[in-house]
Amino acid sequence: MTIPALMRQVCFNGAGGPDVIGVETAPVPRPGAGQVLVEVAAAGVNRPDCLQRAGNYPPPPGATAIPGLEISGRIVAVGDGVPQSAIDTEICALVSSGGYAEYALADYPLCLPVPKPLSLLEAAGVPENYYTVYDNMVTRGRLARGESVLIHGGSSGIGSTAIQLARLFGATVYATAGSEDKCDFCRALGADAAINYRTHDFVQEVARLTDGRGVNVILDMVGGDYMQKNLASLAMEGRLVQIAFLQGSRANLDMTPLMVRRLTFTGSTLRARSVAQKRLVADALRENVWPLLESGAVKPVIHKVFPLDQAGAAHALMESSAHVGKIMLAVRP
Repeated sequence: MTIPALMRQVCFNGAGGPDVIGVETAPVPRPGAGQVLVEVAAAGVNRPDCLQRAGNYPPPPGATAIPGLEISGRIVAVGDGVPQSAIDTEICALVSSGGYAEYALADYPLCLPVPKPLSLLEAAGVPENYYTVYDNMVTRGRLARGESVLIHGGSSGIGSTAIQLARLFGATVYATAGSEDKCDFCRALGADAAINYRTHDFVQEVARLTDGRGVNVILDMVGGDYMQKNLASLAMEGRLVQIAFLQGSRANLDMTPLMVRRLTFTGSTLRARSVAQKRLVADALRENVWPLLESGAVKPVIHKVFPLDQAGAAHALMESSAHVGKIMLAVRP
């Protein structure tokens, strides 16, 4: 195919709210060694994109300033070290940035085949959430069959992914959410119980649900005063895994439970890791999660789809927290 010289891409006109988002014309990038050029079909919208827009989460050195951490589409060109046979294959990929565009660069080891039951739009909603959840809940959190997990923000893209995977991995699943409708959503995905954090104290509810034992793993994106409450909700040898700080990264903590119950408090970020480190996660997904996607046992839940030139509206919806599941940008019809 003939690759055009120019493409449309989202840009940020300074740091600020969704109103700083625009669309501009720019040259189509060229793949370097180990990279592929993807004709983007769709891109996922994620909280880190909003943080980047606000000036609080810059892309890694050398990465484009164009937002977007996950894409799906067709490989149309390859760089050195990538087989020519990759051209014309449909993939979904984790990218460090650049997903909100008609063409994007992806590292070939981080490209995974589109699972057969999924459309390209659905497949674009897989990489960021599944990489994050698997690496944190399973690898770092060591969630095992027969254990229990508390997933905060259960109705979000991350939360809906974590609920489905934890259930299929044989765990007892508890989730928190901010309304009864969202709690119903969590239960429909497989949560054994859902806690409305606006009307119930999740520490008390976890104690009630576990007969005072606490849960083995907590996946938290809230931070702030949740950190002390999380420590109080963990069972002996429990693991708290922090993946974001929607309520801030600072808290006045009594760490005594960490010692008394031999707890582990860990966390991670994904974006700035090397390709080799991310490839380890991709390989684990291919082996342990892709069969579940191929069988239809798990899938991304799409809340709403926006065209590329309405990325500002997509960000506004993300920050309202009115959604359940994924918010997507359809880049091409």
